[in-house]
Amino acid sequence: MNEQRFVVTDRVWRRLEPHLPGKTSDAGATANDNRLFLEAVFWRVRTGSPWRDLPPAFGNWNSQFRRFRRWAKAGVFESLFIAMSGDPDLEYALIDGTIVQVHQKATGAKGGPQAQAIGRSRGGLTTNIVALVDALGNLIRFLLLPGQAHDTKGVAPLIRNVPFGALLADKAFDANWLLEELDAHGACAVIPPKSNRKQQRNYDADAYKWRHMVENYFAKIKEFRGIATRYDKTDCSYTANWNLAAALIAAR
Repeated sequence: MNEQRFVVTDRVWRRLEPHLPGKTSDAGATANDNRLFLEAVFWRVRTGSPWRDLPPAFGNWNSQFRRFRRWAKAGVFESLFIAMSGDPDLEYALIDGTIVQVHQKATGAKGGPQAQAIGRSRGGLTTNIVALVDALGNLIRFLLLPGQAHDTKGVAPLIRNVPFGALLADKAFDANWLLEELDAHGACAVIPPKSNRKQQRNYDADAYKWRHMVENYFAKIKEFRGIATRYDKTDCSYTANWNLAAALIAAR
């Protein structure tokens, strides 16, 4: 089994294990080998493979899948990411969106694609992920939207109750309502104005150079094939994969 454990090193496991359900210190029944289960999920997120292709060394694929769904619905992976994130550096925050292709097998969930943050555009089936990172490029929050949705639709829920000093974003986020909201909260808007603005406004061009930090995070998390391409039918499962991959990045 050692050759399979290429993700959860001993150091990372020591950070993750106290925040998982079913520990020996918990009341009631304990989980069967949380580490093996996490390795199974990490393997799938890393490779983007179907659950049925899970190597036998990880145990029965259906048992691991059902456990994954239980944890996803219970918010375990989100809690794990929050526990690994620590205190963000909120001198400023950065926001942007990225589009991921949705595999054709990732459709068919109850409620239709739109209910699962899957949209259809010129590029086919896509999901838009809008993410907020801190001044060091560490993920704070993210939100799934249908692929055709504009990035600004994810701004309000992502910045709510986040006390940053400035918000860095590209000109797609140059919206009057956002500028007014930032001003009301005493935060600077480091957002280039759109060319069609009647009255151009100034922004800190030097500070704006750091906007690449959010792009860097997208590049980092998309090293996981199951993140770069969406294979999950439900937004719940895909969100869980994002939280798990983000927890691993934060724990390294």
